[in-house]
Amino acid sequence: MTRSDTDTREQFRPDDHPTDHFLLTTVVGSYPKPKWLNRADELAEDDDSKFDADDLQEAHDDAARCITHEHERAGLDTVVDGEMRRNEMVEFFAHRIDGYDFNGRVKVWGHNYFDKPSVVDEVEYDEPWLVDEFEFTSEAAEKPVKVPITGPYTLASWSFNEVYDTEADLAYDLADLVNEEIEKLVEAGAQYIQIDEPALATTPDDHAIVGECLERIVAGIPEDVRIGLHVCYGDYSRIYPELNDYPIDEFDVELCNGGYEQIDVFTEPEFEPDLALGVVDAHTAEVESVAEIKENVKEGLKVVPPEKLTISPDCGLKLLPREIAYGKMENMVKAVREVEQELDDGEIDIAPTPAKAD
Repeated sequence: MTRSDTDTREQFRPDDHPTDHFLLTTVVGSYPKPKWLNRADELAEDDDSKFDADDLQEAHDDAARCITHEHERAGLDTVVDGEMRRNEMVEFFAHRIDGYDFNGRVKVWGHNYFDKPSVVDEVEYDEPWLVDEFEFTSEAAEKPVKVPITGPYTLASWSFNEVYDTEADLAYDLADLVNEEIEKLVEAGAQYIQIDEPALATTPDDHAIVGECLERIVAGIPEDVRIGLHVCYGDYSRIYPELNDYPIDEFDVELCNGGYEQIDVFTEPEFEPDLALGVVDAHTAEVESVAEIKENVKEGLKVVPPEKLTISPDCGLKLLPREIAYGKMENMVKAVREVEQELDDGEIDIAPTPAKAD
């Protein structure tokens, strides 16, 4: 199923879009931080520094404005601030949710650490998590702004649970909080929300728990608000076709890094939500050519027709050099615009959409 019969995609088509066909372009969320912002974060943590909270706020504002404009300059249809105010996708939200506490940093992989939180009391919603961030970015942007939110299943899975009987119970309570946050974001004008659930790729047998979380997340959310789900890596055959039952408008997959070996997973049975397809690799520090990206875009047309295809990088780009990240976005948009023109001109064959059974 899909969340509704409402076309949530067409609202993001630019008024001056030059072709009849429209493939929505976006980014997953994170983006390389300017080096000076990293230095500002360090200064703010230095007790001997005169760099205070107001200075850090100004630095975050400047960086968010800078990256939002960088996304627009690349030509994206919907933009994000690159998550300039966020440190890590779980830690950032746990600091804003009553019931979480922190015990110290743990090693994730390589030389990367994060402050893994513990749930020490029942989780509760207090102050909005992202509304200020969204309002600032919307004010800075000329394009529509997408809001990525770490999903409740990942927030539960990547935390120590010291209170709830099961991780699922924790995830369901967190899903209710995400629903409250989205309500606040919608009141502030948000029309495009992306739920990030990377933990699902590592524990795909829990797809039913994620489905229940999503039901809670979208409860009461207007049908014209676009809800996407991003899941990176993993064996997608272990959650397909079950994901067709998720109440979402769009499913975002990471397939470029794997050479689209799993693209056929989504062709039988029919893929029901819109497909957001990664067409540039977030893990290689080389900018793909426009010609190469065009071929990657066409992989998505094996699964859905053009009016159901969104194009993005595989995942967040924060680990790449900034000039590489920008080059990938710029070439991605160029490739998409060329594919749209070729679709208008009838130069690309599109597989017929199977007729739905009565």
